[in-house]
Amino acid sequence: MSQVLPSQPQAQGSVFWGSFWMLVLSVLLFWLPGLGSLIAGIVGGKIAGSVGRAFLASILPSLVLGAALLLLAQWLTGIAWLAALIALGTVMFAIIGAGTLVVGALIGGLLA
Repeated sequence: MSQVLPSQPQAQGSVFWGSFWMLVLSVLLFWLPGLGSLIAGIVGGKIAGSVGRAFLASILPSLVLGAALLLLAQWLTGIAWLAALIALGTVMFAIIGAGTLVVGALIGGLLA
């Protein structure tokens, strides 16, 4: 008689969906200034599945926002160096403002 040995469950998670839920919850909980980002980070980090993926999921929206604003500023101004300056400044503010989101994501990654 053969026995079926249970295998260890594989850690599943998605950087995309973790990032998506962080963005959605951050927008919905904007009226809770530090706590809303922390909650969004915890939920998104748990969805991401691990600490590394949670960290990536929390930083990725800031980088995507910066790239989108770079293209938009280039299109609106037509001056490449001004567009780069605008986008870089926006990315820096987004990363600085995402501090509680990153902390929440790391907590959520540990809980996953």
